Amino acid sequence: MLFDIKTYTERRARLRRQVGHGLILLPGNNESPMNYPANTYKFHQDSTFLYFFGQHRDGLCGVIDCDSGEEWLVGDDISLDDIVWFGAVASVADMAAECGVAKSGPMSQLQMLVDTARRQGRTIHFLPPYRHDWMIQLMDLTGIHPRDQKGAASLALIHAVVEQRARKSVGEVADIERAMETGYEMHTTAMRMCRPGVTEQEIAGRLAGIALSRGNMASFQTILSMHGEIQHGFPSARQLEAGRLMLCDCGAETNEGYCSDNTRVTPVSGHFTPRQRDIYEAVLDAHDTVAAMAAPGVKWWDCHFAAARVITEHLKAIGLMRGNTDDALEAGAHAMFFVHGLGHMMGMDVHDMEGLGQIYVGFDDEVRPRLDQFGTNCLRCGRRMQEGFVMTDEPGIYFIPALIDDWRASGHNAEFINFDLVEQYRDFGGIRLEDDLLITADGCRYLGSKRIPIRPDEVEAFIERERQ
Repeated sequence: MLFDIKTYTERRARLRRQVGHGLILLPGNNESPMNYPANTYKFHQDSTFLYFFGQHRDGLCGVIDCDSGEEWLVGDDISLDDIVWFGAVASVADMAAECGVAKSGPMSQLQMLVDTARRQGRTIHFLPPYRHDWMIQLMDLTGIHPRDQKGAASLALIHAVVEQRARKSVGEVADIERAMETGYEMHTTAMRMCRPGVTEQEIAGRLAGIALSRGNMASFQTILSMHGEIQHGFPSARQLEAGRLMLCDCGAETNEGYCSDNTRVTPVSGHFTPRQRDIYEAVLDAHDTVAAMAAPGVKWWDCHFAAARVITEHLKAIGLMRGNTDDALEAGAHAMFFVHGLGHMMGMDVHDMEGLGQIYVGFDDEVRPRLDQFGTNCLRCGRRMQEGFVMTDEPGIYFIPALIDDWRASGHNAEFINFDLVEQYRDFGGIRLEDDLLITADGCRYLGSKRIPIRPDEVEAFIERERQ
C-alpha cells in the first residue's frame, strides 16, 4: 500500500460522513482474459477501490455501512492451486487489517450484506460500473439490469468520491511526480529516436518498455504519429519522413496507479520549417498563457477560451483566420483548428475519474458544459480550480482535411476562416503541447523535476546534441 492505515481509514470515514446513510459498495477489479481464461491482460485495480482500500489483489470488494460505521473487505482466499502457479499472497483478513478494516469474509457474504440492507429498505450506493463482470454481479446483488445501472448509480456517492479524489494530497503529488520522471525518460527517448526511416511502432514500443520497467505500465495507449491532426493517432508501421512532424502524447503510471501525461512535437528533420515554427509558437503561447493564469478560483472554462483567443490571434496574424476575435470565438470558428478541450484532471486515472461521469468531475452548478457547439462540446472540465487539483494544459492546432472540406462546403464560419490559405496546410498535421499543472495556493506549478524540452530552440538543440 502507498499510504499508512490512518490515511485509508480517514478517507473512508470522510466518505461515510458525506454519503450519510445506506450501504456503499466499492468493488475492485477481476482478472480480464485476453483470449482464454489463463491468458490475462496485465491486472489493473479499480482506482476508487485502490484509493479507499489500497489493495492490489483481484477479486475483492469493499463495503461501508454509513449508518453503523461497520466496514468489510470481502473476497475469497486463494486456493493451493493458485499458490502453485502465482505464489502465496496475504489472506483477505490480513489485507483488511492492513488497510484498517475490521471485518472480512468470503465473496458470498456480499450477497448477505446487500440482502439485509434491502430488506431494511436501505439505499445501496454504487458507482457507474464499467466492467461487464461487475455489471452481472451487481445485477445478481440488486436486480438492476446492466442497461439501467449507470442511471441507478448513486449521485451522493459520485459527488463524495469526486470531492475527495479531486484534491491531491502531498503524498499523491509525490507519486504523480514519480510518474513524471518516467514520462520524462519516455519523451526524451522519443525525441532522440525521431529521425527519417525509424517507424512509429519502433519508437512507441521502446516507450512502452520504459514505462513497464519503471512502474506499472503506460498511463494510456501511446499516441505517436506523423498525423498529429488525428487526436488518437496510434503508432503504425510507417517510417518517419523528413520534413514532417512527429506528435508524441504519452505518459507513465506508477505501481500505485498515479499517472503522468505530456505531449511534445518533434521535427523529423531536426529543425522546424518557418511554417511549422509559426504554428508551434502559436500553440506554445496558448499553453504558457494558461500556465500564467491557472490558480484557485479561476474557471477552467476561462482558461480554455483564453487559449482559444491566443490561438485565434496568431492564426489571424498568419492569415488563416480573420475578423473580430470576440465574434469568432462566440461562433466557435477557432474550433476548426482547436477541436478539443484545453485539458482534464489527472491523478490515479489519466482522465481522472472520467468513468464517474464528466459532468460531475469537470463541472459544477456554476459552470455547465456547452454541448451545442463543435469543439466546446469536448471540454472535459470548466469548473473553478481549487488548490490541489492536477490539470493537463494541452492546447493544439490541427489541420484535418475532412473537417476543412466539410466546413468549406457548407460555408460554416466562412467569415472568419481563409479557406484558400487553409488549403495550403492540408498536409501539415497537427501540434499539441501538454504539461501537467498542480494548482497551488497562489497559482500553479509544473509537475516533474525536469522539464521535457518544449521551446522550439530547445527542441532543435536537444535533437542536434543527441544525434552527434
